[in-house]
Amino acid sequence: MTLSTVDDSQKEVDFLAVHTLMNQDNPNWIRPLDKDVAAVFDPKQNKAFRQGELIRWILRNDAGQLIGRLAAFVNKRYKSKGDTIKVGGIGFFECIDDQEAANYLFDAAKKWLAERGMEAMDGPINFGERDKWWGLLVSGFDPPLYNMNYNPPYYQKLFDTYGFQNFYNQICFRMPVATESAQLQPKFYNAHQKFIDDPTYKAVHLTKSDMRKYATDFCTVYNAAWSTHEGNKEMSVDQAYSLLKSMGPILDENLIWFAYHNDQPVAMWINLPDLNQLMRHLNGQFNWWAKLKFVVLKQLGICTRFVGLVFGVTPDYQGTGIDYYMIVEAEKVIKAKTKYTDFEMQWQGDFNPKILNISRNLGAEPSRTLVTYRYLFDRSAPFHRHPILH
Repeated sequence: MTLSTVDDSQKEVDFLAVHTLMNQDNPNWIRPLDKDVAAVFDPKQNKAFRQGELIRWILRNDAGQLIGRLAAFVNKRYKSKGDTIKVGGIGFFECIDDQEAANYLFDAAKKWLAERGMEAMDGPINFGERDKWWGLLVSGFDPPLYNMNYNPPYYQKLFDTYGFQNFYNQICFRMPVATESAQLQPKFYNAHQKFIDDPTYKAVHLTKSDMRKYATDFCTVYNAAWSTHEGNKEMSVDQAYSLLKSMGPILDENLIWFAYHNDQPVAMWINLPDLNQLMRHLNGQFNWWAKLKFVVLKQLGICTRFVGLVFGVTPDYQGTGIDYYMIVEAEKVIKAKTKYTDFEMQWQGDFNPKILNISRNLGAEPSRTLVTYRYLFDRSAPFHRHPILH
């Protein structure tokens, strides 16, 4: 076997090709856009390079065939709650069903990270934000969401056998949304009745023509509800506005909701169409022809699933039922004005019972599980799972 560092344009092409080789026989696999993967490794596009560094490898067998790939990285800002050791990351793992080949890749990452003072490695994770390319898929091998890791089932054996341990599970939830029989639980409608006749409360969906107002409202709720949680930081209005503007080409006004009391934002529910239902027709490309195809497919309304990204309620209104009121108002519009039939929520860590209860209270069922693994370089050191958040 030969391990090569990705250090030229041809090896970058090979790095992308390995993922296709490992997954192309699975009818549920959807090829990611090459540009989305490449952006992770571009210092001009990925802010994580300001705080860290990375390396990529491709692995070939003795016949010169591509049989694996891996990235390893150090990010000074990467830390999980309770960590007292320095932890590096690995990601974008692909490998044939051969433990020796997998070990070859893992050993290279371990050596590289140890040389940089790391004492453990988490993976597969992203060199950057946690909302993409995070975790190893271990159940629910249905077509993946946009920018979600997808892998053959045998990868779990390769990680486990090497000695990785389950640091935390990442659980996604799904529920039907668009038929008369697909109703929310009665408690949602009961809570809705408490607010519907009170004119000081209202729930509305975003309008593109007033984007900056909703960016401001997003910040108000997000900073109150989420900025103090692990891995999150306070967001400015300009950042929120840029985020919403970047969603412009794919944003569906009917899927982004805010609740207000006396015109002050107190809750939000941010969703997007599942772009992978379009991306599966583009074969990883996004040239002018693919963009035209994307626009046509979008207009044809082939997206039948939308994805929950952010849900938040300001502390003073948590437990009041205002979120249930907002969701019922959204349900009426989504069922009347759209063609969506399924709703799936991005992964939620099993260390966060509060957010898991929100999903369960919706009546949603677990749809898939990914795992973030940890490997301690000192094999005699005690292993601890991610602590529960309270």
